[in-house]
Amino acid sequence: MSLFRSSTSEIPSSKDVPSHIAIIMDGNGRWAKQRFLPRIAGHQRGVKSLRNVTRHCVELGVEYLTLFAFSSENWRRPKDEVSFLMSLFYSALEREIEQLAKDNLRFRVIGDLSPFDSRLVNLIRDAENRTRNNTGLHFTIAANYGGRWDILQAVRRMLAEHPEIGQSFGESDLAPYLSMNYAPEPDLFIRTGGEQRISNFLLWQLAYTELYFTDTLWPDFDADSLDLAIRSYQSRERRFGRTSEQLVAKT
Repeated sequence: MSLFRSSTSEIPSSKDVPSHIAIIMDGNGRWAKQRFLPRIAGHQRGVKSLRNVTRHCVELGVEYLTLFAFSSENWRRPKDEVSFLMSLFYSALEREIEQLAKDNLRFRVIGDLSPFDSRLVNLIRDAENRTRNNTGLHFTIAANYGGRWDILQAVRRMLAEHPEIGQSFGESDLAPYLSMNYAPEPDLFIRTGGEQRISNFLLWQLAYTELYFTDTLWPDFDADSLDLAIRSYQSRERRFGRTSEQLVAKT
């Protein structure tokens, strides 16, 4: 059953602490270059930031954390870097799975895993199964993921299961087939590294998400950086198509 709720058809509730935070972890390579280190050193350091940010989200009471680790376009990077990223993903997951389970995190990976090595896929599925009954933070990694791919695969799966639906389907029909049908739409999107674009990430789900861009490179992004992003979020007026006057009248 899909838990996805569309912000274009109903008004989500808003809290001081975002229920769902989505992050593009950008700047690992530039962090390493500034220090005359190989790019892989930046990716290694980025894992530490990931660990710290995840821990802080748990402390704050964030319910869903979704991280863009590897896009469907990242295959265009140098082969040695792609190979390292795959091995880093494997080793980090192998090392962290016990802690994820111990901390009551629910782990998932979204994206097209078909190009991945079977050893990595098996490790991912094992981690998902071992944490499937956990009730804490929903911790999602987007790997070989693209927003357009997500929408296309959802349409294909929906039509395969319901060929009779034809052209008459709506958002509620498609929602159960989206990769993140188990989560509310992100309240806050963060991109580190100074770029100001969403890069094919959660295109459907970010319709009314508050966007936050920071020049801080991902390896330098820490709990204080996350707090700054959340304070920015708290200063926003989330109208969802309504006027400011309507919000005032509602309160």
